[in-house]
Amino acid sequence: QGKLRTVGVSVNRWEPNNCLQTLRTGLIDAVQVIYNIFDQAPEDQLFPLCEELDIAVIARVPFDEGTLTGTLTKSTTWPDDDWRSTYFVPENLESSVDHADRLKPLVPKKMTMAEMALRFILSNPTVSTSIPGMRTEKHVRQNIGTSDGKGLPKDLLVTLKQHRWDREPTWWSQ
Repeated sequence: QGKLRTVGVSVNRWEPNNCLQTLRTGLIDAVQVIYNIFDQAPEDQLFPLCEELDIAVIARVPFDEGTLTGTLTKSTTWPDDDWRSTYFVPENLESSVDHADRLKPLVPKKMTMAEMALRFILSNPTVSTSIPGMRTEKHVRQNIGTSDGKGLPKDLLVTLKQHRWDREPTWWSQ
């Protein structure tokens, strides 16, 4: 009846490959997946299949729930009614901040960590777009600015690949 033009699926953080069989049906036009400097697992099998089948990739959670903005500290807190108050339990917050702190010396001059995180994603030719969260007009302007087609230098991309962080599901991450 012509009411649907395209169909997409969204896959979870822990099993980006659980949609491969579905993608092979030829019915899927886009896949939304968590992909960022830490969560690079989609590059293993999902991205090559998307390239082969010409399936668009929408990268979600580009800032790793805020960690890759570089603004979190081990003492950061959230109101009780904010979901991050249960996600960033001390165990997760401390580990996340430690991982982010290792990236800070790598951020190019005149660039924020958030910009580096978005440019990492957009430097991957398989990625069609990214959907970062934005809470202020300033964030909107900064994030849109990364859509200028300027990726990161190849040597920095190689270095950032070493910051892949394969995590396992826990009670707080569900």
